[in-house]
Amino acid sequence: MIKRLTLASATLAAGIAQADPSALSNDLQQAFDQGKLDGLHAVLVRQNGETLAEVYFEGVDERWGQPLGSQSHGPDTLHDLRSVSKSVTGLLYGIALYKGLVAGPDAGLLSQFPEYADLASTERNKITIGDALSMQMGTEWDENRPYTDPRNSEIAMELADDRYRYVLDRPIVSEPGTTWTYSGGTTALIAAIIAKGADMPLDAFAKLHLFDPLGIDEFEWIAGEDGIPSAASGLRLSARDLAKIGEMVAAGGTYNGQQIVASDWLKQSATPRAQLDPLRYGYHWWLSPIGDPPNWMAGFGNGGQRMSISPRLGLVIVLYAGRYNDMQAWELPLAVVNDYVAPALGLN
Repeated sequence: MIKRLTLASATLAAGIAQADPSALSNDLQQAFDQGKLDGLHAVLVRQNGETLAEVYFEGVDERWGQPLGSQSHGPDTLHDLRSVSKSVTGLLYGIALYKGLVAGPDAGLLSQFPEYADLASTERNKITIGDALSMQMGTEWDENRPYTDPRNSEIAMELADDRYRYVLDRPIVSEPGTTWTYSGGTTALIAAIIAKGADMPLDAFAKLHLFDPLGIDEFEWIAGEDGIPSAASGLRLSARDLAKIGEMVAAGGTYNGQQIVASDWLKQSATPRAQLDPLRYGYHWWLSPIGDPPNWMAGFGNGGQRMSISPRLGLVIVLYAGRYNDMQAWELPLAVVNDYVAPALGLN
């Protein structure tokens, strides 16, 4: 899957031509009507503050696994980000860090949770916050199963009596900091560190320090049975509001002249921490296989959700889709970018 995702990496590294917004939107609508983009809900492409394409479709949707039936998606429709939520949580940690509310990436992870001191061991004490941010904790975790399967580690975490103990108590299977394992548990721990440091829930911190400054008035961060917002997958935003976050990242953390996220944190986030053959991974961001800094950074989510950002081009692409738990869902955003967006923008 990862190899196929990189087909768009070269296009996002190239130059960009002036696009006709109506032509690209019409091409996407025509392809959807012909059944070529089944499950697509929204495409929004912006560059340097200008909308290059914006189109919405009707389709069956969910709210964090709960069926919503057929929805007429539009500019104000809240939509699951699923794992794009992880990248937003990474930004929130950066905001908290530069406000002096949380320890830095080099700090020990378990020491941030003194209530679980009984879990301490020589190996577990080696795990750092940075290892969690880069998903290299070295602990057992399995999200390869469908998210409808209670044996999926993220679902098991959500069903656990204590989500944080569940994540921290997983068996050590490799040296911390050496092996990448996709894990929503890492995001839950980062979110807990933010909430502890800020003395407020994650969603309240997000509203105060990210959403309000960006003019994002409507959002939903779904909580689990324990009432704790699901940092890994529970955020819901409109496409336009997610694009605002992308544009802020592309602009080095600024929005309307205000520094929202420290530019240095964005550089740290986009520094490759793990090589995934051929994609790379930073601090809760997927990174292009080439470029220093990477040509693009992105958040990917279950069902075909995607936010791709090319800071060099000032380009942000937001895609929403409803192909949840479909193992081939990644093909849809890839097709949209490679077959429609890239050619329309003169990327090659």
